[in-house]
Amino acid sequence: MQLLYNSDNFVVVAFELADVAGATSTQGGYEIVDKFNRKEIFIDGELAATFKQGVQALVDAGPTQEDLDEYISRFTALAQQPVLMH
Repeated sequence: MQLLYNSDNFVVVAFELADVAGATSTQGGYEIVDKFNRKEIFIDGELAATFKQGVQALVDAGPTQEDLDEYISRFTALAQQPVLMH
């Protein structure tokens, strides 16, 4: 688990999971928390790959925090899981 991004609006955490014990390939995804709407989503597979490519393109262009938040908000529109405090 690695914290990738934390703004006033969003938190993005990357998860990498080994396929099989001792395997060299990994798979995982991203958990995105929308702080304002108090919802979260976990994306993996092709959607996670698309997310990663889009973030990398933004990073290469030198984004502002607003640019990153706008991009991330496209994915949180899919969020259905409420964030609960225990």
